[in-house]
Amino acid sequence: MGAHDVAVLGVGMHPWGKWGRNFVEYGVAAARDALRDAGIDWSQVQFVSGADTMRNGYPGYVSGATFAQALGWNGARVASSYAACASGVTAIEAARTRILAGLCDVALVVGADTTPKGFLAPNAGDRPTDPDWLRFRLIGATNPTYFALAARRRMDLYGATSTDFAKVKVKNATNGLANPNARYKKAVTVEDILASPVVADPLHLLEICATSDGGAALVLTSMEYAKKLGKAPVRVAAVSTVTPSYPNTIIDLPDIATDSSAVVAPPDFRFKASIAHAAYEEAGVGPEDLSLAEVYDLSTALELDWYEDIGICGAGDAEKLLNDGATHIGGRIPVNPSGGLACFGEAVPAQAIAQVCEITWQLRGQATGRQVEGATTGITANQGLFGHGSSVLLTT
Repeated sequence: MGAHDVAVLGVGMHPWGKWGRNFVEYGVAAARDALRDAGIDWSQVQFVSGADTMRNGYPGYVSGATFAQALGWNGARVASSYAACASGVTAIEAARTRILAGLCDVALVVGADTTPKGFLAPNAGDRPTDPDWLRFRLIGATNPTYFALAARRRMDLYGATSTDFAKVKVKNATNGLANPNARYKKAVTVEDILASPVVADPLHLLEICATSDGGAALVLTSMEYAKKLGKAPVRVAAVSTVTPSYPNTIIDLPDIATDSSAVVAPPDFRFKASIAHAAYEEAGVGPEDLSLAEVYDLSTALELDWYEDIGICGAGDAEKLLNDGATHIGGRIPVNPSGGLACFGEAVPAQAIAQVCEITWQLRGQATGRQVEGATTGITANQGLFGHGSSVLLTT
């Protein structure tokens, strides 16, 4: 057992979909499931760590207090975290840190979202200092646009094909058939995918994740508390929230449009690759120790990038790993046995927590119909907007 281990005593989810209700309902349902799973009463929770949503008004900005109020004020301390897609892991880290500091024994982590139809776009209004707003307004780069740019990069660098990308969706759609919390439970073929409309070349409609409603929650405790209850829980061995490490001067150069002497080569560094590796370093394990992974497949092509970023294959080898069946259930290193975003869509503050729920069920042997046999170690990985790392490494 590592010095930084905390116990995952309970996990819970509200199924993903387009339910059109208040996000708080989803979070409360997931929280109650997690408390029931842990065998813990709400009155025993000492700290509530909420993952924020920006789409649901003030209650979404103070989600820790929002969920605490909805469950019934019990005097617990609260915190609320926002880190876009990484919000759930930032909330997990707040709870883990408090437990490791000896300031509490029982923490509840909750994230939930209600999303609009269509793409996730910045809030209304002029915000010229917001790079996300600028990306949408000045160059028209909606999320599917930059997913497509990343896909085109794989094609140019490594010879990836549209069929390779489609096979990722086929795999994940098959996995999601057995997941009761998944929104989409329909098997698809490569032909189905390539016949669906092109959204942003080369990506088709069935290769880009939807926006969803949903919720997820965890009960985290100290290892000592879990032992007192006679539990042998799944353990959080590491959490990574790393940021990029390249110098800002590469972005903020003077007179870059007219002064050619200011041009410099970009750094030979991939931010996404650092996310999981920081977790490996903290836990003292490596990618070779993994039983499975849950990664943020915003598009089919981005899942292939993650194979390389989490270190389960070398640069340019992701397509071979996929085509050899290594990332399928039953393969050497199953990826997204939950079905991933392909089957869930994005409920942003809940997503990183949901990844931890899936790994926990897998390590417990409770992922009926999609179980990775003998799973002992799993990792999650996603990336929040504006340089937020998000990775949790869990072990039995």
